[in-house]
Amino acid sequence: MANPQRRGLVAGLLAAVFFGLSAPLISVISCEASPLMIAALLYAGAALALLVVRAAGGRQQAESPVQRRDLAPLMGLTVLGGIVGPLCLVQGLTLLSAGSASLLLNLEAVFTMLIAVLIGREHLSRNGLIAAALIVAGAVFLSEGSLGGTTVQGGLLIGSACLAWGIDNNLSQRLSLRNPLQISLLKAFGASVPMLLLAMGLGQRFPAGPGLLAALAIGAVGYGLSIWLDLLALRELGAAREAVVFATAPFVGVVFSVLVLREAFTIHQALAALLIMVGVGALLKENHTHRHRHAALRHVHRHQHDPAGGDPHHAHDHRLVDLPPPGSRGPYWHAHDHLHEPIDHDHPHVSDAHHRHRHG
Repeated sequence: MANPQRRGLVAGLLAAVFFGLSAPLISVISCEASPLMIAALLYAGAALALLVVRAAGGRQQAESPVQRRDLAPLMGLTVLGGIVGPLCLVQGLTLLSAGSASLLLNLEAVFTMLIAVLIGREHLSRNGLIAAALIVAGAVFLSEGSLGGTTVQGGLLIGSACLAWGIDNNLSQRLSLRNPLQISLLKAFGASVPMLLLAMGLGQRFPAGPGLLAALAIGAVGYGLSIWLDLLALRELGAAREAVVFATAPFVGVVFSVLVLREAFTIHQALAALLIMVGVGALLKENHTHRHRHAALRHVHRHQHDPAGGDPHHAHDHRLVDLPPPGSRGPYWHAHDHLHEPIDHDHPHVSDAHHRHRHG
């Protein structure tokens, strides 16, 4: 899959599916232990899964490691996305049905898009706006027929979790040029260790064996793999478009709640599914292209270099240490400090790190 936007869409959809399944599953075990202990175990499972991924993938020399200047946003996304968000979610799930909580998670997409467009200066094309409108409309339509049992306190807790994750997504997008697996691991350990120590210090008990294993497994997939894949999507799509893709996660949770947890299925859910699928289809067909100018930019990140030419964004000179071994042919991936010369051209693009320009 050579197209980076396609890679980002696939990674984002997989992340959404994994996270969407986690909310109803967490609701099943939410009474096994305190919200703090459950949240800690979720991120402990995430850390274990990411360690396995790193061991299977090797050292990943083609990625740019975290820099000292990245520590402040990394701490912000760890506290907000790794501690505040999960704690509010688990506490909210004790007050709501799994389906209702899954629907309210659509607020994460709204917060992420608002922050990305209004503060992060990202751009959504007409097709992107149509896709966002369809997916959010599907979620709202679904909510109209399904949120009757929502409590105010539960809704506020889920909304707070979504706001924390909306800020987290935008901070993560700024760090997405760094090694996504390293960032995911630092976030998982940075969230799980303090929460585990605090829970144990407060004398909170671990859940029984099956509950403990379930929490670790849910965290491994719904948080560990999902966070890593979501960072890959943020790198290729930008935070606003990632939010559109990730808005499918709550619907996954509702479908799981209906099929597995045997919650009621309504006509609202069927019609909302149609709106959401049409919205995702619109995003898949998006082709935002126009003439734009790149200012000079120097930074470090993983990129592909083709000695025969191809990517005008990375047609720069290289030191010998940055070149592949003698005899290598074709494009290759590497990471090093490089300068983007000013360039004026026309091609399909999204609001990634290289395309934060003005639009008419």
